[in-house]
Amino acid sequence: MLKATLRSFFAHKGRLFLSALAVILSVAFVAGSLIFSDTVTRTFDRLFASTSADVTISAKEEISEGLPTGRVPTVPAELAERASSVAGVAGTHVDVGVENITVVDAENEPVGPTTGAPTIATNWYVTERSPVELTEGRAPSGADEALLDSDTAEKKNLGIGDRLTVLAGPGSFEVEIVGIATFTTTNPGAALVFLDTRTAQQKLLGDPGKATAIAVDAAPGVSDEQLKRSLAAEFGGTYELKTADEQAKSAAEELGGFLDIIKYVMLGFAGIAVLVGIFLIVNTFSMLIAQRTRELGLMRALGADRRQVRRSVLAEALLLGVVGSTLGLATGIGLAAGLIELMGLLGMNLRATEMVIGWTTPVIAYAVGVGVTFLAAYLPARRAARVSPMAALADIEVTGLGRPLTVRAIVGSVVGAAGAAALVGCALAKDSAGAASLLGLGVILTLIATVISGPLLVRPVIRVLGGAFPALFGSVGRLSQRNALRNPRRTGATAAALMVGLALVGGLSVASASMTKSFDEQIDRQLGADFVVQNRAFMPFPAEVTEAAKGADGVGTVVRQRFVPIALELPDGRRVESTASAYEPGLDEVAKVDYTAGGTDAALAPGHLGLDHAFAAEHGVRLGDELPARFPGGQRATLTVGALTDLPGSGAFAPEGGIFLGFDTADRYVPDGQDSAVYLNASSGVDPAELRTSLEQALDPYPQVQVRDQADYKELIRSQIAVMLYLVYALLGLAIVIAILGVVNTLALSVVERTREIGLLRAIGLARRQLSWMIRLESVVISVFGALLGIALGLVWGVAVQQVLALEGMTALAIPWGTMIAVVLGSIVVGLAAALLPAARAARMNVLAAIAHE
Repeated sequence: MLKATLRSFFAHKGRLFLSALAVILSVAFVAGSLIFSDTVTRTFDRLFASTSADVTISAKEEISEGLPTGRVPTVPAELAERASSVAGVAGTHVDVGVENITVVDAENEPVGPTTGAPTIATNWYVTERSPVELTEGRAPSGADEALLDSDTAEKKNLGIGDRLTVLAGPGSFEVEIVGIATFTTTNPGAALVFLDTRTAQQKLLGDPGKATAIAVDAAPGVSDEQLKRSLAAEFGGTYELKTADEQAKSAAEELGGFLDIIKYVMLGFAGIAVLVGIFLIVNTFSMLIAQRTRELGLMRALGADRRQVRRSVLAEALLLGVVGSTLGLATGIGLAAGLIELMGLLGMNLRATEMVIGWTTPVIAYAVGVGVTFLAAYLPARRAARVSPMAALADIEVTGLGRPLTVRAIVGSVVGAAGAAALVGCALAKDSAGAASLLGLGVILTLIATVISGPLLVRPVIRVLGGAFPALFGSVGRLSQRNALRNPRRTGATAAALMVGLALVGGLSVASASMTKSFDEQIDRQLGADFVVQNRAFMPFPAEVTEAAKGADGVGTVVRQRFVPIALELPDGRRVESTASAYEPGLDEVAKVDYTAGGTDAALAPGHLGLDHAFAAEHGVRLGDELPARFPGGQRATLTVGALTDLPGSGAFAPEGGIFLGFDTADRYVPDGQDSAVYLNASSGVDPAELRTSLEQALDPYPQVQVRDQADYKELIRSQIAVMLYLVYALLGLAIVIAILGVVNTLALSVVERTREIGLLRAIGLARRQLSWMIRLESVVISVFGALLGIALGLVWGVAVQQVLALEGMTALAIPWGTMIAVVLGSIVVGLAAALLPAARAARMNVLAAIAHE
């Protein structure tokens, strides 16, 4: 049986190749994501471990920043001298480092990266842990001198003698590049500007007596933990003390969010590949077993029992899984190398030679590849084991043509009803968490129900889809329609592979279109300002930007916005950390705010705040209540609730509670914040178009900010949502590739299965071109059937997703009919493309050989 199994596997290796491709793709994405994330993690772990001070002293932040505020937590620089006198300290250094800056060259072009990595300005001093070394020029020693990292200098074509402008929180200043520093470790993609310590304190922090941290080196024989305890005894709990390991762990956790995004995206691709590949493998083995009925019957007649036949088929599946997993693992290594090169183009310089392949990666790769193949082949293997010797010797194929679909109908109906109930429950749910859980359950159950019930829909739907074929294509059209109807199980399984990807695209297209429409309506409803000045990445900006905007010709009303970290003690005993928005007076002139109680003046009054009315009702807060509040730096206050707002859609991605307060309150408790936006109206008699020109001219020296109106905001939202759509379309592309492989495989095996039939058709006059069109039309009708199932399912999912979004205020429903029509038309192209090779093979058949085929 082993020899027979091996011979059968190699005899059908061509037919199994397309199934192996599905395994290779799924394993490649799994292995590639694991290798890439392990490599980046190991690289940065070494970077953080080698560059962190033994212990650092920094400001203790009790409230985390949900949104960037522009604040730079600082400690007194004199702590360095105090720490140097503590037992076990070998030396101390004042650290000054900020990321809330923009650096531009002489052409007013930003020098920093555009890929999301930060631009960092810091003070220059050399230790054995320095991540860079001076390789050209000299160290900075004055208020107008700086070093630049070599990667940035090379990318921006900068060198010694060139001048830069640093746009920092305390104000802008110019520097001359006097030296170039080169990374001795991995460059994480940031742009680095180095100043001397005194200049960094004054220009970056606005106070020569401050520092962002104090780096402390341990004396020989003193461990980091011992040094930390000694420093804690000196400084008490006033400051945050972290050892090198703790710093590395904290930095790695921050990096982990970025890595998780890449990992989950790639695992999403792997999941789609696995799911679609299962249909392909099931179909392949089902058809191979049907074609090998006589062979299996002979085995049974020669003494092989059912268990041996089943094991033989499963052994072939395991071989396919092992081969596919091996090739997939190799492809995954190449994919990881490609990602590493891509990160290099984006500024993160990783080394492919340091690629990390942990022992878990091959284990997971083979578990996925072999496991998926084994599970997909199990049902065909059981079917093969039920072949009787007499039925096989009579050449009766095990196709399942005569078996009723009653069980499928019952199971599909039950599972579908459960899925529909879950989606209805999702639509009726009152909280987002419960609705999301029901949505996930409903999506899974309805997908399973559609796959189970797909064969039941083949006959009625394909009769309609192919109804015009006889009139348009004559006998060829009639034959293609009947071929698609011949085996509903096979047609349903083939179409299901395409259905999965298109259902995902349909659902997320509806969700994204609904989000876009909701945000458009929200912008129309709430934004009353002619223009808003904001940073490109929504980061805060220095006060001089605000002053420049205020000084533009034609400016009337000006209202600043600032983000403020805050923690509130609520009447129900809960403590909520969030980010409040602080506004200047005049908010009603630049925004349209609806209130259920109170008003703008009361909310922005000193010592007051406003809240979202739903949040207030949930926690028992009423108008006039006094709430204990905490701000960064340990500042405490008691704030009075002056207003409750009703802003549909404001909770979509807004900080919890919809908290807002006045600038007087913000300046009192958080005086070192920066503006995050400036809302402006044109003065009386000034055309908004003229004001826009004036603003853009006034803000030309500050390339980090943009002037936006309502249309710009809508376009910005669309572009951000488009990023999600691009990912969806990439998933669709992968699903379509594998689905095409499935259609090609089905048609190719079907051509082999119908060799004698094709020979007879050719013998009675069917031309080669007619034969090719018969196969193409069969492929098209199967593809369109899968597309229609996917679109229908996707529409249901999309409407359900919109109901979940509605709980967050995004109440508009939009269905992108253009996308749906394009998908259906695209499925025709998919069908034609998938039929190219099978049609060509069928057309090349020798008529006499085909008729004599057994």
